[in-house]
Amino acid sequence: MTPAARALAVGRRLGRHGSAAAGMAVLAALVAAAAGAPLVSPYDPLEQNMADFLVGPSPAHWFGTDQFGRDIFSRVVWGGRLTLQVGVIAVGISGGAGVVLGLTAGYYGGWVDGIVMRVIDLMLAFPSILLALGVVAVLGGSLVNVMIAVGIAGIPQFTRVVRAAVLATSALPYVEAARAVGGPDRYILGRHILPNVLPPALVMATTGAAAAIITGAALSFLGLGVRPPAPEWGAMLSTGREYLRHAPWMSIFPGLAIMLAVISINVVGDRLRDVLDPRLRLE
Repeated sequence: MTPAARALAVGRRLGRHGSAAAGMAVLAALVAAAAGAPLVSPYDPLEQNMADFLVGPSPAHWFGTDQFGRDIFSRVVWGGRLTLQVGVIAVGISGGAGVVLGLTAGYYGGWVDGIVMRVIDLMLAFPSILLALGVVAVLGGSLVNVMIAVGIAGIPQFTRVVRAAVLATSALPYVEAARAVGGPDRYILGRHILPNVLPPALVMATTGAAAAIITGAALSFLGLGVRPPAPEWGAMLSTGREYLRHAPWMSIFPGLAIMLAVISINVVGDRLRDVLDPRLRLE
């Protein structure tokens, strides 16, 4: 079965589950809104209009306005570009590094495994948000540095998951046979081990994306991520907390956007695990 056909089959199985279909629909709507932000948003997200400051939700401003009269709906739509981008890029960094380190440690073992896993254990000694805070403190606050920081914080989880999958796969008869006939390590890793490692890594990527979105928003909330006036969900939450009593909509709608994104990704990830794991597959 080709990779495209396999992906299509996985998509069909996901579509049979109502919760997964709903999660994919919500996630697709958020991604489509972010991608088509210039067409979806009725106002410029940076345009200030002091005549309409702190206006509640209305037909003219669906999500209300902020303290500068900026349309919150437009800012939420544009902010999805930044927040979702952090999730995707960060998972790409942590997943890529984690797969390489996990394959290396699990396949070669010995002192290589010892060194890699001791470094991973050291990283796991720090909570992800604290590790990301440390990286941002060193690199400085910016969108790119937030992606790097969140990506580095997620490497240990990917490495441990991939290493465990490699150890289980390396003991299979066909892998031992490939070694016995003198197959090169590059061939064995790429042809026999990597395909068995990708499903758990893919499931880990979905949960990692949700965690990356939360961590990136938390860094922006603390003032270490995307800087105002750029519309970003975490930064909008940070600004809105000062107006909770008088203009709660400033925090409610960015918070709902984060909640919908994280819940939909987690729901899809849970069902993806059921589909890819034969022991948990629900038909």
